[in-house]
Amino acid sequence: MQQPGSVPPMGVVQGLAEDFNALTMQTHPGTMDPLYDAKELPRPLEGDVEPKNLVDMYPQNCNPRYLRLTTSAVPCSQSLASRWHLPLGAVVCPLAEPPDGEEVPIVNFAPASVVRCRRCRTYVNPYMTFTEAGRKFRCNVCTLLNDVPSEYYAQLDAIGKRVDINQRPELTKGTVEFVAPAEYMVRPPMPPVYFFLIDVSISAVRSGMIEVVANTIKSCLDELPGFPRTQIGFATFDSTIHFYNMKSSLAQPQMLVVSDLDDIFIPLPDDLLVNLSESRSVVETFLDSLPTMFQDNVNLESAFGPALKAVFMIMSQLGGKLLIFQSTLPSLGIGRLRLRGDDSRVYGTDKEHGVRLPEDPFYKQMAAEFSKYQISTNVYAFSDKYTDIASLGTLAKYTAGQVYYYPAFQSAIHGEKLRHELRRDLTRETAWEAVMRIRCAKGVRFTTYHGNFMLRSTDLLALPAVDCDKAFAMQLSLEETLLTTQTMYFQVALLYTASCGERRIRVHTMAVPVVTELADIYRLADTGAIVSLLSRLAIEKTLSQKLEDTRTAVQLRIVKALREYRNLYAVQHRLANRMIYSESLKFLMLYGLALCRSTALRVGYGDVPLDERCATGHIMMTVSIKRLLKLLYPSLIRLDGYLLKASVQVDDLKSVERRLPLTRESLDSRGLYIYDDGFRFIVWFGRVISPDIAKNLLGADFAAELSKTTLSEHDNEMSRRLMMVLEKLRNSDRAYYQLCDLVRQGEQAKEGFLLLANLVEDQMGGNSGYGEWMLQISRQVQQS
Repeated sequence: MQQPGSVPPMGVVQGLAEDFNALTMQTHPGTMDPLYDAKELPRPLEGDVEPKNLVDMYPQNCNPRYLRLTTSAVPCSQSLASRWHLPLGAVVCPLAEPPDGEEVPIVNFAPASVVRCRRCRTYVNPYMTFTEAGRKFRCNVCTLLNDVPSEYYAQLDAIGKRVDINQRPELTKGTVEFVAPAEYMVRPPMPPVYFFLIDVSISAVRSGMIEVVANTIKSCLDELPGFPRTQIGFATFDSTIHFYNMKSSLAQPQMLVVSDLDDIFIPLPDDLLVNLSESRSVVETFLDSLPTMFQDNVNLESAFGPALKAVFMIMSQLGGKLLIFQSTLPSLGIGRLRLRGDDSRVYGTDKEHGVRLPEDPFYKQMAAEFSKYQISTNVYAFSDKYTDIASLGTLAKYTAGQVYYYPAFQSAIHGEKLRHELRRDLTRETAWEAVMRIRCAKGVRFTTYHGNFMLRSTDLLALPAVDCDKAFAMQLSLEETLLTTQTMYFQVALLYTASCGERRIRVHTMAVPVVTELADIYRLADTGAIVSLLSRLAIEKTLSQKLEDTRTAVQLRIVKALREYRNLYAVQHRLANRMIYSESLKFLMLYGLALCRSTALRVGYGDVPLDERCATGHIMMTVSIKRLLKLLYPSLIRLDGYLLKASVQVDDLKSVERRLPLTRESLDSRGLYIYDDGFRFIVWFGRVISPDIAKNLLGADFAAELSKTTLSEHDNEMSRRLMMVLEKLRNSDRAYYQLCDLVRQGEQAKEGFLLLANLVEDQMGGNSGYGEWMLQISRQVQQS
C-alpha cells in the first residue's frame, strides 16, 4: 500500500532529493467497500514532532518551540507562492518554556544602548557579519552597513569572526534577552497587578466556586510573581457592586457597597488596590471570610457590566491582570445580555454565524480601553445555563487574555480542575505591558495576525500581559515579484516588563532558505504550523459564515495543495487511483478531518452547546501547536496489561504510553483505556474487563453507575499505578488540568457523546470517517 516513488530531485536544497509517498485509494467496482487497508493510513501517533530539517544548515536558529514557519522555505516568487495552496506564515510562542536544561541568556549593554541596525531596527544576532577590522557590521535583514558602537568594538580573527564571539551569546544563539535601557520605557516599569472580580450571586454560591477561588488565591499568595512589588485588589458583584478597602493599617477589610449602577463611582480609590506584602494579613482575612460572607445570598442578578466599568477605573492607573469569575448571565445595567442561546432555525442559513458573534458592542469597547491601559483579562465562566461566551470572550480576545469554561460547575466534581488551572494562571512567569513585532527582510511581509491581542499599528501587537502558554499566528505574503536573496531572515522581538521590574526585550532569530522549486516548499513543510494557522483561519471564518462552508473551505485547501503536488509528478509516473503527498504532509489529511470534526466546527445545532463551541474556539486561537494537535487528535492508550503486571520497571511506563489509532477497532472489551485530549481524561472500562481491575480501581462502587463514581486512590498497587500514570500524563503539560470522566462500554448516550463521537477516524452521524474522507479527497484531487 505504501509505495514511495522515487524521482529525480525537482529542486535540491543542500543536495536533498524529493521522495513522495503514495496510497492506492480504490473501492470495489460499484460499491463503497474499500480495496485499501485502513491500518496503513498515516497516523500521528507520536504527537507533534518539531521540525529539525534546518538544524545543519542554520545551527544558530532559535528553537522551533518559539517560532515555526508553515514551511521552512520561502518561495522565490509570487507565482511560486500562489501554487502553495496552504497558509504561508508563522506561529510564534515568544515566552515558551526553554528546552530542559537550557536558559535564555540575558545580555546587558548598559550603560550603552542595545545594538541594532539603524535603518530596519533589527537587533544584533548571529547572522550579522562584521567587516572593516570590526568597525562595521552588515545587517542580515536589510544589508545596510552600520557603524559598530565604540563600546561594542572587538577585533576580528583570521577568518573574519570577532575575537570575543564566545563571550557574546547574542552572536551565537538564536534566542536572547536584552535588558532594555530607559529609552524603551514610556513610563516607569509597572509592578505585577492582580485584580479579582468575583460573581457572588446565588448560582456562584451554590456551585461552591467562591470557596475554591478564595482558597486557591490564598494558597498562591507566596508564589505570585514580583514580590515585594506585587499589588492586589478585589471586588464582588450581584445586583450591586462591593469593593474592599484593604489598607495595611486596618485589622480587617472594610466592605463598600455601590448600588447606583448608572452612575458608577469609586469609594476610596487609593485603598482598593494595595501592596500585597504590606497588606498581607488584611488580604488573608478577606480570603478566609469570603466563602461565608455570601453563603446565604439569594440574589439572582448580575451587574457585571457596571462592575467591569468600576474595576477599569481602579486599574487604569497601573494596568495589570484582571481575573473575572462569572457565573450568571449579565442582567443589570450596561452590558446586560439576552438569553439568546442557540436557535435551531438559523443553522444552515445566512444568519447562522450571528449566534457566535458578541451581542453587545460594550464588551469590545471595554476590551479596547483595557488594552490601551495595559489591562489583560482572563474570563473564568461557570454556569449550568447559557452564559454567552461569544460576548464575554471578547474581553480576553483583545487584551491577550484567555477564556476558561467550566459548564455546570460543582466544586465537589470540578474543584480540582479549577484549583490547578487558577494556580497555573497566577504563578506562571508573566510578561507585563508588552508589545511584539516580527521583522523580515525586504520583499516579504506579514499581512494578517491571528490570536488574542490588539493590533496597534500594521504590525505591532499590544499584549498587556503574556505568558509561556500563549501562541500567536500570522500570514506572510510576497511583496515583490521575485526575491533575489538566497536566505530569508525572521526576527521576533517582544518588549516587556519582567515581574522583577526590569524592562526586557526577548529576541528570536531564524534563517530559512529561499527556494525556486515547488517540491522544496512541500518537502520543508511543517504540518503542525500549517494546522495551527489553518485552525485559526477556520475559527475566524465561522464568525462570518456557516459551519458547513468553513468545513468545505478547509477540505478545499487540502485538495488544491495535493492536486498541485500531484501535478509535479504526473508526467513521470502512472498515478491512477493513487493519492500522493510529501512525507512532511502525511498527517495533514487526518488533521484536516479532525479539525472539521472538532467541537468548534463540527455539524451544527444540537451537536455541541453554543457556549462550549465558542469556548473551544477561544482555546484553539491561543494554544501552542503541540497542545492544539493533541486536542485535535488525542491520545488513546491501553492500561490493563500494565496494571495486571506482577512487578513493573520504570521503562514499563514508557511502553504504556504507546498511542492507538482513534477508532473503535482499537477498543477491546477486556481492556481499560484512557483517552486524553490535554483538557480531560475519559477512562473507558470494557464490558468484560477483569472484575479485579474494576474492584481495585473503584472500590465498593465497581458495579455502580459510573457517572456517579469518581476516581480516587485506593489502598492497593493497581490503584496507585493508575494514579501514577494519570499524574505523569498531567505533568507532561501543565497548562490545563484533566479531570477523569468514567464510562463503561455500552453505557447508552454517555459512551456515545464522551468517547465514540470523538474517535475521529470512525464514521459517526453525518461525519465522514478517515477512510471515506481520504477517498473523497483522492477523487477530488484527480478531478482536474
